Amino acid sequence: MLAILKRQDWILTGAVLFLVGSSLLILSSIQKELFWQQLIWVGFSAVAMAVCALIDWRPIFNYRWIVFGVYSFAVVLLLATLLFAPTIRSAKSWLVVGPVQFQTSEFAKLALILLLAYFFAKGHAGIARIGVLVKSFLYFVIPAALILKQPDLGTGIIIFCIWMGFLLVSGIKWRHILIGVLILGALGVWGWSNFLKDYQKERIAAFLNPSYSPLAVNYGVIQSKIAIGSAGFFGKGYGQGTQVQLGFLPAASTDFIFASFVEEWGGLGGTLILAAFTILLFRLVVTGLRAQNNFSRLVCLGAVMMFLAQFVINIGSTLGLLPVVGVTFPFFSYGGSSLLVNAMLIGIIQSKVLRSSFLRDSDYA
Repeated sequence: MLAILKRQDWILTGAVLFLVGSSLLILSSIQKELFWQQLIWVGFSAVAMAVCALIDWRPIFNYRWIVFGVYSFAVVLLLATLLFAPTIRSAKSWLVVGPVQFQTSEFAKLALILLLAYFFAKGHAGIARIGVLVKSFLYFVIPAALILKQPDLGTGIIIFCIWMGFLLVSGIKWRHILIGVLILGALGVWGWSNFLKDYQKERIAAFLNPSYSPLAVNYGVIQSKIAIGSAGFFGKGYGQGTQVQLGFLPAASTDFIFASFVEEWGGLGGTLILAAFTILLFRLVVTGLRAQNNFSRLVCLGAVMMFLAQFVINIGSTLGLLPVVGVTFPFFSYGGSSLLVNAMLIGIIQSKVLRSSFLRDSDYA
């Protein structure tokens, strides 16, 4: 056990713990009930991360049927969500079992990372072939279409960013990228008419026109800017944020949790959050660069792409630089499903498999 503890990247773990602790701090200020609910998920997530760090993952990494089994299970969960999930906040995104709500699209992100890492590690020599690109696109588009159908535009964008990240580092030719952009542009035009709901279109319109609907669609972004702009360097203090405590700031525990934190803990607190997240990404990059095989490198890449995309979209929407599409801040926003899956991914990366050299690239040939 001592050897296992010594093998962990405690800088990475420390960054995660700081973000989670800061999340609990602001949630206790926003609403005590949210704090206790998230604390329970923190306990489950800590156990999951520890277990994932202890497990020997060779069966998953060496056997195709297990990797595809995890992916298929994620797709089945998405299908079950569409068929049986209740409508919560205008979306069918959560399977409900008693008092527990689980967002199945979060697990789909993890499954896609593992599948694409296996797929590109195995086929890295032939990445330029159209057949390889088409297969990877199908792996991406199946869960993406099911997620967009819920509808969940934010998670659909994250799934796309994960897939695109794998393509960009796998030696894809620029002409293939150009063709892909044109195809996606055409799909985007079609999706605007056939996939996006009216409220999603309004959010995009509000982003393009900040003065549009200031008391409805743009209300959250305006209040977020007020919360951040009025905070000062040290903030207003615990439980003293007016936008948060008086209920002016919507989604204060999820979409706009960064604004909530900055209002009470100031620019200093916000800087520490950004620093912790930067350290988290940096350590993941370092782990990937030090890995001894392509699969390990690609799992780290997938984690970086997922976390970075969520961060950019969440902070961008908080500052009015991007449309509000309901994407959480990793390890910081309220949400048990997201926290649990993110913790599992960190645990896998911290495991012996990704921090040793027992697998060779030839194992995937």
